[in-house]
Amino acid sequence: MAERRGTAVGRSHSWGDQRLSLLSAVGTALTDREVMQHALDQAVSELGGLAGLVHWSCGPAGSRTLRLVLASGLPLPALGDWEEIRQDESPPAPARAVRDGRFVWLPAASGEAAGVGEVPGPGKAAGPGKAAGPGEAAGPGKTARTASGSLPAATTVASVPLTGPDGPVGALSVLTGPREPTPEQAAFLEAVGRWAERRLSRSGAGVGDCDAHPWWQQRPGGSVVQQSLDAVKTGSWEWGIHTGEMRWDRAGLTLLGLPGGYERRIESWLNLIHPEDMPRVMAATEKSLRERSGYEAEYRVRRPDGTTGWVQSRARLELDANGEPVRMLGKVWDTTESRMARESVGQALRYMSDAFFAVNRDGRITFLNVEAERLVGPAGEVLGRPLWEGPAGTVPELEDRCRRAASDGRPTGFDIQWPTDGRWYHIRLVSVPDGLTAYLTDVTEGRTEAARRAEAERVGIEQAARIRELTSALADAVTTQDVVEVVAEHVLPPFGASGLLIEILEGGRLHLGGAVGYPSVFLRMVDGISAFEGFRPINDVLDSRLPYFISSVEEYEELFPDLVGRPALSRKKAWAVLPMIASGAAIGVCIVSFAEPRQFSGDERTLLTALTGMVAQAIAWARLYDAEHARAQALQRGLLPRALPTPAALTAAVRYLPASSGTDIGGDWYDVIPLSAERVALVIGDVMGHGLAEAATMGRLRTAVHTLAHLELPPEEILAHLNEVVSDMGDDSYATCLYAVYDPVSGCCSLARAGHPPPLIVRPDGSVECLDPTPDPPLGAAEPPFATVDLQLPDGSLLVLYTDGLVESAARDIDTGIAECAQVLTSEYGRLLTCPPPRPRMSGRSARSEHGVDRLDRLCDLLVGVMLPAKLLTTDDTALLIARLHGLATGNTAEWTLPEDPVAAGLARTHVREQLRAWGLDELVTTTELLASELVANVVRHARGPTRLRLIRGESLICEVSDGSATTPRIRRAAETDEGGRGLQLVSALSQRWGTRYTAEGKCIWTEQPVAWSGAPP
Repeated sequence: MAERRGTAVGRSHSWGDQRLSLLSAVGTALTDREVMQHALDQAVSELGGLAGLVHWSCGPAGSRTLRLVLASGLPLPALGDWEEIRQDESPPAPARAVRDGRFVWLPAASGEAAGVGEVPGPGKAAGPGKAAGPGEAAGPGKTARTASGSLPAATTVASVPLTGPDGPVGALSVLTGPREPTPEQAAFLEAVGRWAERRLSRSGAGVGDCDAHPWWQQRPGGSVVQQSLDAVKTGSWEWGIHTGEMRWDRAGLTLLGLPGGYERRIESWLNLIHPEDMPRVMAATEKSLRERSGYEAEYRVRRPDGTTGWVQSRARLELDANGEPVRMLGKVWDTTESRMARESVGQALRYMSDAFFAVNRDGRITFLNVEAERLVGPAGEVLGRPLWEGPAGTVPELEDRCRRAASDGRPTGFDIQWPTDGRWYHIRLVSVPDGLTAYLTDVTEGRTEAARRAEAERVGIEQAARIRELTSALADAVTTQDVVEVVAEHVLPPFGASGLLIEILEGGRLHLGGAVGYPSVFLRMVDGISAFEGFRPINDVLDSRLPYFISSVEEYEELFPDLVGRPALSRKKAWAVLPMIASGAAIGVCIVSFAEPRQFSGDERTLLTALTGMVAQAIAWARLYDAEHARAQALQRGLLPRALPTPAALTAAVRYLPASSGTDIGGDWYDVIPLSAERVALVIGDVMGHGLAEAATMGRLRTAVHTLAHLELPPEEILAHLNEVVSDMGDDSYATCLYAVYDPVSGCCSLARAGHPPPLIVRPDGSVECLDPTPDPPLGAAEPPFATVDLQLPDGSLLVLYTDGLVESAARDIDTGIAECAQVLTSEYGRLLTCPPPRPRMSGRSARSEHGVDRLDRLCDLLVGVMLPAKLLTTDDTALLIARLHGLATGNTAEWTLPEDPVAAGLARTHVREQLRAWGLDELVTTTELLASELVANVVRHARGPTRLRLIRGESLICEVSDGSATTPRIRRAAETDEGGRGLQLVSALSQRWGTRYTAEGKCIWTEQPVAWSGAPP
């Protein structure tokens, strides 16, 4: 719409410029009246107005009135209310333009916008709160009715002042419809006013007595320009519908050849109309009166002097207050010459050599020339009938194309075969205002050659497009399987092939690189055969590097009689065996096969051979990628844990997904590390970057974490040591890490983060909690100390740890990804998997079950499937670790405070003996008594209190002795003469494993002994 409007404005501006140029070209031979008349006509035409007016100041200064001195476009009776206007309180547009000295457009004389049908005339504005009714305009001192010569409803006025030496002396106005003039039209009207001022100033026109023979009373100059203007034979007329009176202006009388004293009745006009045209004229008149619409007709007139000519007439109705037509105002002009020109064109169309016909908007035939009658039918039989009822209705898609051309408005052309004579025609459809025209040119003779050229061009274009598509797809193929899929998609369908085999030569043997459309039995037979063991088609191709084209089973068996039966097994009946050559070496063969016999044309053989060269290059690159990717994956698997430990405190499931693009390995890792007192450490980290250096850094950090974890250091200290390790590697080395320790006895989980995404915690009721997403800086950029968070997690809670590859990508930020992860966990299926399985808390043996592991595995698959869809290419590795936490059941721990004197060892033995018998562990009483006695005695001799003894029954029996000293006990080799120093040797010999960990109060020495279960725990 904006483009059309812009075009319309530009066109209007162009016409305005042309009109101004025409005004400037008017010579001095014209009188001022003729000049002003010409300017007025141009203004009315440019604004699309009904009439033009020029008012001039008359009377003494201070009491000026404006008198109508020049008009065009409407008969004078219709302008009676504008003969004299005064500048009162609400002056009409001409008076206001003179008063204000500027352009004025007023829908009403009062200056207030009036709606359609509310246009008071110039003499008097409608009273307050009351507008003139439809078809009414307030005249001077009275209400002017449409029937008495006022203007039609919804008339507005655009006026510009005409200025003399002492100020405005008049106004030039155009009567228009209700639409406001565009800025371009207003500018044109002002330009016409300025031009008229300059022209009048040269002749000395100014304010004066309107009756003193001023410029508007001058006689015509008879110049060449004026004669040219008079040559435009246009007249005006007015018909009183109720009275039958019909008035013509001077030009109209001249055009119709009527004498000045003719009877002013409508019968005088009807008597001039040619009898053959009378029905058409009367039908147009009746339609206008019936529909209250405009009138238009072209007809012949027979003048009184005996001459005949064509005229065209247009008019508009004026309605009374009840909406009934009372008067018709119109114009008439001579169309004899244009009619003769049209008839000449019609004659040329009718007898031209090409067929031509026209249809209206309903598809009915309105014109046929002689050649078109031969194709469509005789004009007398088909004119007025739908085109599609004849032979044209059997032409495929002709009707749809014709309707589309008529609606689009754009010319179109195409070839059709006409059913009546079987010949080919090029038809060109052109949309016209009343319908559609069609030109048909016989192109049968040249169509055969053109078709051959077009077919060759089409084949060439298709082949070029096919090669472009294949080249683009092969450029995106990464693995050998990708190449096979690309060939199957872009090569097999255009040739109608049904099978594809890619055999790759490695170490003197052919290996199946990929296949499509073959039975599995056949594929097992051809995979891994020696390149020199009797498979002659492939051997011959590899030796000669020339393709084999085998058109049928018979030809195959004739060429290779020792391979009879092989085609039946492969279910193929034609083959193209093509060598794959890359970098001058034969790397294998590509076999394109067909389900039916096929004769290969020369073009097909050439194209298949060329395409195979492209496939060979892609296979060579894909093999390098496959080898590099396999090595990278093997290294990645070697750096990650082969199997996770299964501590009693938790059940874990993990997933690791390498990046789906590129061969570089990443630095993501995870770990589960059992600690003392049934505690367990969970670790997940990510070395920033990809490559061997990052993988090596990941391996070093994983080893360092294991070492530091076995020293029983708290999470913040472990991260501080790891920060030193990463900082020593260089300024461009960074890593993120999350380290958590879960204690099943207290249910407390302590964790610290260095630049790592926060964990998600799923409580047994299904609620999901995410920690503060702002961590400490990553390792290599942090400044210790690191913050530690202590969480109290109930039995059955889930701890979800992950790297940023799961939640962050180019399409979403990390916060959005974490929120999506939480939504998956709280979804209906997610809650089913996060819900703890029905089982008791761990009680002296592993609470882990296959049912629980299966749930966690499915939960891992759910998260990965939703967050990382299979078709989404990622550039980052992803590690995911989900752990179900199992608290230690009540009654499986016992703790005592011991005095700081030698009797403490005896008390320790007593407590151990009584508790183990209560737990049913009588077989461990003697050993545990000895271990507790040695540990307590060591505290009494070498440390300080307070001293505490704790027993924990889990998968093993744990005996702990704590004191307030930070000294570290060490095993030393005692000599035969030493009286002491053998206590820790005894502890090491009697326990499965032992160690020391430091606490906030001092240290704790612990031992573990295996527990032999004979039944369910108590």
